Amino acid sequence: MVYEQNKSLEPDQDKRKLLSALCHGSIFISALVVSIGIPIAILIVSDDSVVKENAKEAINFHLNVWLYGAIIAALSFLTFGLLGLILLPLFFLFNWIPPILAIIKSLSEPNQSYHYPFIFHLL
Repeated sequence: MVYEQNKSLEPDQDKRKLLSALCHGSIFISALVVSIGIPIAILIVSDDSVVKENAKEAINFHLNVWLYGAIIAALSFLTFGLLGLILLPLFFLFNWIPPILAIIKSLSEPNQSYHYPFIFHLL
């Protein structure tokens, strides 16, 4: 009986892991609107509260990446690219490392949503 109860919970955990990791990993698909469409679709379709929190967090991260990219582009333009030489590597680290950590965290602890550090939240 206990095995049957645990077995019925496994697909929900696997589904939660997959959808949460997909939300956070969507940033790697492209820098276009397509990548933010994945967490928005998951937010609309999913009934799981943890998956919804991860989708909101991924959407907020996308918006932050776009904002910081626009700021760096403007500063690079104003300083003839000199400031871009300094800020662009930091931007790429910010764009790659937190989503990787979010994917690892959502796969290792599927019952908790991941919150990105140093971002502002709109949702």
